[in-house]
Amino acid sequence: MRSIWNGAISFGLVSIPIKLVNATESRSVSFRQIHVEDGGRIRYRKVCELDGEEVGQAEIGKAYEDADGTMIPITDEDLAALPLPTAKTIEIVAFVPAGDIDPLQMDAAYYLSANGVPAAKPYTLLREALKRSEKVAVAKYALRGRERLGMLRVVDDVIAMHGLLWPDEIRAPEGVAPETPVSVREAELDLADALMATLGEVDITSLHDDYREAVEEMIAAKAAGGEGVAPPEPGEEGGGGQVIDLMAALEKSVREAKEARGEPAEVTDIKSRPARKTAAKKAAAEEPAAKKTAASKASTAKKTATAKKTTAGKQAAKKQPAKKQATRKQAAGKQAETARKSTPRKRTA
Repeated sequence: MRSIWNGAISFGLVSIPIKLVNATESRSVSFRQIHVEDGGRIRYRKVCELDGEEVGQAEIGKAYEDADGTMIPITDEDLAALPLPTAKTIEIVAFVPAGDIDPLQMDAAYYLSANGVPAAKPYTLLREALKRSEKVAVAKYALRGRERLGMLRVVDDVIAMHGLLWPDEIRAPEGVAPETPVSVREAELDLADALMATLGEVDITSLHDDYREAVEEMIAAKAAGGEGVAPPEPGEEGGGGQVIDLMAALEKSVREAKEARGEPAEVTDIKSRPARKTAAKKAAAEEPAAKKTAASKASTAKKTATAKKTTAGKQAAKKQPAKKQATRKQAAGKQAETARKSTPRKRTA
């Protein structure tokens, strides 16, 4: 593989000469623009807008367009004079857990190759240190006229570097999430879990670009004088419309996934599925209500008993004066009788 950049990894006071090699390549089928009428190739000419003359690559320079449209010429000498310590160095600044790197920052990937025999020992040392620490190295480097951020990690026996976007280049996901409140039922989550479990895992190396293969087949057929590939029958293409019945779509997805894996395509109907968490939630919700009702009944009974005692006390209080009056009358009667008996009767002459 051809190197695209030569420099060194700066690891403290250790310098490791390396070559930078592209770790990925595009396999997309590229097309040219043609004139539909006669099939002629359409090409772009670089023309100066002031004199209308076509300009060659050697005559083209750089410029920064100011807010008012003014062009400020920038030469390669201007850029070379800037203080850029990472111009030929991948400078490691920290070692962090791989989980600290947001995948949104990931950019192009490169392999770092030891440049020469003397670089093999420090290269291997850094590689083994990264393996043992289970961390990745965060580094700064310069490529194609600008300073960039990178992440170094071990792939097999090679140190790979992923270009990273700067943190301020990641846009906040404002206004992306659904704004309408949505509630998801436990039954829907159960079906989603079942679908995930049915699909299972996959060997990434077994995946391939079906569309690219179809394009290549179509090109081969047309090159051989044919009419290309027949369009798919209605219903073969994936459904891109709105899902009306989410539960039905989930159940159908689980059924088809099981059939594809050769498993029995039986899916328990959602209506007959026992509501595990729902019943527990209902019981948990009813328990405080039952306790509250029992406490209310006990309180009502206590109040009723107290009211009865109070009423009985009042009635007894009302009867007490009449009883005392009767007792007094009886006592007065007894005293009068006693006095009458004790008084001697006068004899008549």
